[in-house]
Amino acid sequence: MFGRRGLPPLETPRETPAHGDGDPLPRITVLDLASRRPVDPAGFLSQPVAPTANDPAPGRPPRGAPAATGKIREAADAVQPKLLERIDSEVASRLDREALVQELAPPVREILAELKIQLNQREQRDLVNLILDDMLGLGPLEPLLADETITDIMVNGARRIYVEQRGKLVLSEATFRDDAHVLSVAGRIVSQVGRRVDESTPLVDARLADGSRVNIIIPPLALDGPSISIRKFAKRGVDLDLMVRQGNVSAEAAAVLKIAARSRLNILISGGTGSGKTTLLNALSQMVAADERVVTIEDAAELQLQQPHVVRLETRPANLEGRGEITMRDLVKNALRMRPDRIILGEIRGAEALDMLQAMNTGHDGSLGTIHANRPREALTRLENMVAMSGVNLPSRAVRAQIAAAVQLIVQIARMRDGVRRIVSITEIVGMEGDIITTQELFAYRFEGEGADGRLIGRFESSGLRPAFSPRAAYYGLERMLLEAMG
Repeated sequence: MFGRRGLPPLETPRETPAHGDGDPLPRITVLDLASRRPVDPAGFLSQPVAPTANDPAPGRPPRGAPAATGKIREAADAVQPKLLERIDSEVASRLDREALVQELAPPVREILAELKIQLNQREQRDLVNLILDDMLGLGPLEPLLADETITDIMVNGARRIYVEQRGKLVLSEATFRDDAHVLSVAGRIVSQVGRRVDESTPLVDARLADGSRVNIIIPPLALDGPSISIRKFAKRGVDLDLMVRQGNVSAEAAAVLKIAARSRLNILISGGTGSGKTTLLNALSQMVAADERVVTIEDAAELQLQQPHVVRLETRPANLEGRGEITMRDLVKNALRMRPDRIILGEIRGAEALDMLQAMNTGHDGSLGTIHANRPREALTRLENMVAMSGVNLPSRAVRAQIAAAVQLIVQIARMRDGVRRIVSITEIVGMEGDIITTQELFAYRFEGEGADGRLIGRFESSGLRPAFSPRAAYYGLERMLLEAMG
């Protein structure tokens, strides 16, 4: 996938003289253009364009869809079909974006002149951007993907593209031409990971080249047109120190999490959709030592582990004949034969829960995983229900005993109404009392009010209890730091 890059300014279109008596312009191909440099009498390839107030600061990505407004989109709809008639698409596909900018600029100017479309230099640049985004990238999604303030992109048919920007859902100005255009972009996304989307396979999970997670569902299942949901891959790594500076967690709670990860506790991260579970999982994984062998298992690979000894595994859906499916449970079983020090599951959602618990109980300390739940106690209940999905008939007490022995810490994260993700609870599993798993909360977020800017005001409160994993922290020389963090 080609991203959006800075383009040279283009010259204002001028009337192009006819060739003979009304003869059509000769067909121009990228192959022909590549053999010579285009005529540049005005030096438009090197002319600077004066910056405007709407331009991004130097070194920053474009600010999203506003560049491709109605006038530019209408011009692109008129110019692009004529441009495709004049270039060799096969040769164009072998050139990089910068080369294509130079080769396509002259024919774009000529077509604008033929159609008597008047665009200034900046509008011509935006037009070329839009056309190349459509030819090489993901069309109107490209500027949204380049905007680092956007974390989620949701396409609801051709005319409605919503984004989550700074924690809030807003309607973007970007649009597709029609449903066929959406399907074309969807097909381009899934083809990069060897999958397909059509009426026989109308829903698909995939990922972009940068690791961003994608879900696509098309008619007849999506009644209002094709739907694309993109969870963007963070361009910069997020660690616990950054989360402290952003107000996602207190310094003391972050210290406890660092000690827990260093002490090789099995940690379950719980939260709702879009609450930041994977981001927190990435942050915790940075506490894994460089000499440990880590196996990650995901439906769509998006973890950003920086350690040198990492094996990444990804599930595979069934083919058209219904064969060849590789599930999370298959990969967890296989991972146990790969001599891992730690196993990290992107999300526990089914029968693989039983195999993961067994792995945690058989020498794979320090394993991590995420689960969808609104509270730590609900996470335990969901885990128990998922063990039942494995088809193994175990008494409830046996399942709970295995959970209590395998999982030491549950970290609850939530996206609050001001759009900020916060760690709202750190809960330790202490053991069993009768048939009940006993827990103690080490840290909790206490809501206190709302500021004038709409941001919630609260504090991260320590329970002051001595963690049950203190002896384990002492084994790693971290007990004193743990008790200081608990206050």
